[in-house]
Amino acid sequence: MSVSAFDLELAARLAEQLFRLVRLVERHKEQHAAAGAAGQGEHLERPVFALLVQLIDHGPKRTTALAEAVYSDVSTVSRQINQLVQLGLIERQADPADGRASLLVATEKGRTCLAKARCQRNQRVAELVTGWSAADRDQLVALLDRFNTAIEIKRTNRAEQEPA
Repeated sequence: MSVSAFDLELAARLAEQLFRLVRLVERHKEQHAAAGAAGQGEHLERPVFALLVQLIDHGPKRTTALAEAVYSDVSTVSRQINQLVQLGLIERQADPADGRASLLVATEKGRTCLAKARCQRNQRVAELVTGWSAADRDQLVALLDRFNTAIEIKRTNRAEQEPA
């Protein structure tokens, strides 16, 4: 696929904005973590939180399936799972399809934690786009969805092309 100079210039501008966005999100995350450490609330790291989201939004999973769903390795996810279990946000249950294996399931405390975090996140995002028209907000959502889907497709295609 040939890419024009115009496409590359546009890509450079987009990459700058994406880099800026990532820096802003990371900075916010650092401030949020500091607030949690100062006793202003429990804080979960984003990768650990992503596991909880997967289990609540997509149902119980085995560790390997959960690692695959969040694009991580099993050893890392296993450590993160232990943190969530210790916090009482998820639990291990026997897999009805195979009694030797276990499924990871969100607890009621985990569901409550996620609902509260999503509510806070949605409030922050709503405040950022309050002055935007409905059309602009819808367009932003549609374009971000399209961009994220392109990334996921590219990642899937690369994974399928890698030798086993």
